[in-house]
Amino acid sequence: MFNIRAVIFDFDGTLANTLPICFYAFQHVFKEFDNKDLSSEEIKAMFGSSETGIIRDNLSHINKEHAIELYYEKYTERHEQLVIHNKEIDDLIKYLKNKGIKLGIVTGKAKRSLDISLKSLKMDNLFDVIITGDDVYNPKPHPEGLIKAISLLGVENSEAIFIGDSDADIHAGVQANVFTIGVHWLPDYHSIEFAIEPNAVFKHVSEFIDSLKAGIPNES
Repeated sequence: MFNIRAVIFDFDGTLANTLPICFYAFQHVFKEFDNKDLSSEEIKAMFGSSETGIIRDNLSHINKEHAIELYYEKYTERHEQLVIHNKEIDDLIKYLKNKGIKLGIVTGKAKRSLDISLKSLKMDNLFDVIITGDDVYNPKPHPEGLIKAISLLGVENSEAIFIGDSDADIHAGVQANVFTIGVHWLPDYHSIEFAIEPNAVFKHVSEFIDSLKAGIPNES
């Protein structure tokens, strides 16, 4: 058993089912500017840096700044229709806060899109620390963001859990020397199987809450 003082989450596919809106916005951008029809899997393969970084690195069209603005326009336009509010996630956050556990987010998303999602889902002001793709030089799987979050939360690595839905999340957690949890508890997630084995895997939020009540997440 160990003393859990902080739980840090990835965002897309972990705290919110935002992958559909990401795919929707990217597909519009690449169709409009490069005349490319990209599948969700092709877009997933670009993930790592923030949305602005993805567009700057992968779009052929010279007018990247206009493309970035179109991304945010489309991300906002359909957010409420494509990103469904999840009561189980709300219950998890409420449970953790009631236990006095510090909460953080470490995401590759840019601050602008994260703020849109947090506000839309009424999740703003719930987290003690938020590290976005704008706040790091090295995106996941590099542990920079996670190490920064742990430091700002004022906890030891051994007192923190990192939860994510992608190989990059688990790799970052392993390198940061924290307990890693892989999740498949939302309809859309990044990695079907984890190349690096997390300390635990959960397919339902309720299973994770039960494991916390038992004192420690179940080893996978």
